[in-house]
Amino acid sequence: MGLSSSLTLCKIRMLVIISLGLLLLGWAALNLPHVARYAHRSKQLMDYRWRDISMERASEKQEERAPAGLVMETAKEPEKLCPALSPLLRGAVPLKFEPSLSVNQVKKENPQVENGRFQPEGCKSQQKVAILIPHRNRERHLLYLLKHLHPFLQRQQLDYGIYVIHQTGNQKFNRAKLLNIGYLEALKEEDWDCFIFHDVDLIPENDFNLYLCDTEPKHLVVGRNVTGYKLRYKGYFGGVTAMTREQFQKVNGYSNKYWGWGGEDDDLRQRVVVQKMTVVRPPAEVARYTMIFHTRDSGNEVNSQRMKLLDKVSRVWRKDGLNSCSYKLLSVEHEQLYVNFTAEVGRPEI
Repeated sequence: MGLSSSLTLCKIRMLVIISLGLLLLGWAALNLPHVARYAHRSKQLMDYRWRDISMERASEKQEERAPAGLVMETAKEPEKLCPALSPLLRGAVPLKFEPSLSVNQVKKENPQVENGRFQPEGCKSQQKVAILIPHRNRERHLLYLLKHLHPFLQRQQLDYGIYVIHQTGNQKFNRAKLLNIGYLEALKEEDWDCFIFHDVDLIPENDFNLYLCDTEPKHLVVGRNVTGYKLRYKGYFGGVTAMTREQFQKVNGYSNKYWGWGGEDDDLRQRVVVQKMTVVRPPAEVARYTMIFHTRDSGNEVNSQRMKLLDKVSRVWRKDGLNSCSYKLLSVEHEQLYVNFTAEVGRPEI
């Protein structure tokens, strides 16, 4: 009788254990898709952070090994990173282009900007970002861009600087070479992580279009008002692009040989492809721009040689770019809203 009772009790315990096991397996099967989605979202958020968390841990270990007094002194400084998505973002913001807008008005609206530079308070920006704007005879467009771009970047909690690269003289405009010059000169002022190559007549509409570099070269202009907010063509890589210092060095920058309008952006995209990198874009609903209307500038006529130059990219990119960018820097002016580089860029080869 006693033996029979013990066997029965063991069987009951086994049935209870098996039942619990089956319940656990059933719960896991039902919730696996949710767990997978959560894991994927978490990975996306972690991937979005440009800084490697292992660097933060290494820094913490260094603090632990440091003398007590030094740790206390370091702890006073705000070393935490700003969030990948700033809490100040507002999404789509109405754009206004007031005819009466003045430089002084934009200066008054940005008292915390000095020498074109801004740093967020209370946290360290994900990246140090240089905005490079090629320019000649577009003062009104530049003013409208500065009016909207400064608060746009500040809401993203970026450590940024704005550089305007002005081409002097009457030679045909060379946008690509100006951007190479801006890149080289900006690095003399700061060890920038990320470079935004920005046309003067394109105004971003949505501050969720983050001016941060990615693991691949990033094209920020998916749609513009003048194209019905559609991509101009499949391989379009112009208007506003973002590349890290390493990415831009890897492709040897822009070609210096594109005089007049057109071709230099397609050349840069080919360089990216040659280096087996991939162009990435933000979602179409946020990567939207308003293009300020203007007629074709004198000195920026369509480049009739652009197709011939594009056929040579794979053969010449190593010797035509940052390593062959010759110019004469005439002046460096530190204005409140931006730093202005004025340069002679030479003349087209005959």
